[in-house]
Order: sequence, then C-alpha cells, then structure tokens
Amino acid sequence: MKEIRVIDADGAQLGIMPPEQALSIAVEKELDLVEVAPQAVPPVCRIMNAGKFFYEQNKREAEARKHQKHIQIKEVKFRPKVDDHDFDFKKRNVERFLAEGNKVKSLVQFRGREIVHSHVGLDILRKLAADLGAAAVVEVPPRLEGNMMTQILSPGKELAKHSAKANDAKAKGGAKADGGAKAGGKPGHDKADKGARKGEEKARVAADAPKA
Repeated sequence: MKEIRVIDADGAQLGIMPPEQALSIAVEKELDLVEVAPQAVPPVCRIMNAGKFFYEQNKREAEARKHQKHIQIKEVKFRPKVDDHDFDFKKRNVERFLAEGNKVKSLVQFRGREIVHSHVGLDILRKLAADLGAAAVVEVPPRLEGNMMTQILSPGKELAKHSAKANDAKAKGGAKADGGAKAGGKPGHDKADKGARKGEEKARVAADAPKA
C-alpha cells in the first residue's frame, strides 16, 4: 500500500499520504489508524479510538439481531395411507405453527414400493394446502426428493396480521390488568367511607333524640 486517504478523528480530510505518515499522526494523538474503505482507490483510513469504534459497532449489530424476527421451519410428516383422523390432527398442528409465524415443511414419506404411487403424496399435500385456505401460502410446491414428497408452507397475510394483533392485544391486556389492580382499591375505600358516614349520622340522630 503506497498511499492512503486519511480522515481525522473529527471528520476532517487530511489528504493522501503514505501509511507511515498517517500512522505517525495517529500515534501523536494517542489514537489508532483504522482502514474503513479498503476497496476505494486509494484506500481510506480514519484516525480514531479503535476500541471504542469496534465496541459500538458490535453493540449496534447485537441490537439489530435482537430485533430480527427468527422464523423457524417446522416439519410435519404424513404417511401415504394416512386416515382422516390423523390427517386432521396433523393439519391442526400445521395451523398452529403457521399462527405462531413459522413456516412448515409438510412431507409424505414413502417406504419400499410405495414410491411407485407418488401421486398419492401429491394429493395429500395439495389437500392440506386447499384445506388451510388463506391461512397458508405455498412457498415451495410439492416436489419429490428421494423417498419423500415435500412442500413448504408459509403464513398467509391475514393470518400474519391476526397473529400480530393478538400479540398486541395480549400486551395491552397486561397493561390494563395492572391499571385495574391499581384502580381497584378505590371502590372498596368509597364503600368503607360511606359506611363510616352512615354510622356517624346514626350516632348523631341517637344523641339528638329526646330521652324518655
């Protein structure tokens, strides 16, 4: 590297110079020389506190990862001779996984000569998608992979919206419950105050009544 473009710690352009000169300036300021744009011509380096820079960079990346939604791919297996009860049971599992915001890999596993009747697996997967209706979107249509026929389903738009609203409602419900618990003491206090006032009124009436 013969020459580099140098940016000072305050953002000022120091111009193009040999790396040795830039490093010398950084050392004088008790800072570091960090390459920030190696693809540029000439490469761009900045004088900075490297430890602080990388710490803040890692912190920003960690914060970004925290807010990322992690979507899992759940797997639900069917057999070619699946009966109606078992099909409905597994379909409900698929619905639950989709409602939670996950994708679902639905597959039909063939054994031995069952692979000859692969159209049966195709019918099962198509029926599953049809029964789910708007709750699912066929992201990857049925395809044969070895002795298995698979398809990938993702949550439908309406289901995704419903799931988001349900989560918001739960959060708001928790906040209301806390507020209700705090406000709940007032009616009890009001009743106690009313009872105390009535008792005082009765005592005054008894005291004012003429004695026999």
